[in-house]
Amino acid sequence: MRELLKKDQIVTIVPHDFKDTNKGKITEVSMEGFKMKLKYVPRGLMQKHICDFYSLTDNGYLYFESYIRELDGNVVAIANPKKHRFLQRRKFTRIKFLENLELEHEGTVHHVRTLDLSAGGMKLKTKENINIEYEYNVTIQLNDEIEVHCKYQLIRVEKCDDGTYTISGRFTQLSNVDKMSLVHFCMKKSMENDNK
Repeated sequence: MRELLKKDQIVTIVPHDFKDTNKGKITEVSMEGFKMKLKYVPRGLMQKHICDFYSLTDNGYLYFESYIRELDGNVVAIANPKKHRFLQRRKFTRIKFLENLELEHEGTVHHVRTLDLSAGGMKLKTKENINIEYEYNVTIQLNDEIEVHCKYQLIRVEKCDDGTYTISGRFTQLSNVDKMSLVHFCMKKSMENDNK
């Protein structure tokens, strides 16, 4: 694991409550783990509590679980994880996601069905001909506790033989918390599917 973590590498730390997600720069790597200086004042981070960690490396996205050994102001010492994995090389993990959503623009609402989802965007199916020129407000319910609010910009619309439309688009005006919620949700679902 030590060879995968280097000084000045950026690592994102995700506790159980996504709202307290933080990131920092590694300041020291040792046999016991590593230290990092956090970008934001640590809220909701506690010693001995398991968190998820993500970092972009030359080999792709590195993912592992570990816990905070020490917490001193903005500096945290993280225990060496027992295992790690690399997530797929594409920028964001894409998962199958079948939900009914509404796209809204200036009071006009379009009903759509999602096909897949990532932190970058989603693919939809609809019977409605939707104007590709607008950005649409959308709310995505990930689970009972977490919903994401953002804008959705259509990139490609294809008309299918059955008269429906398949739409690919990307998210815009996505807050850092919402983006991390999507990244985390999609990675967890992808790993659950791999383990089935």
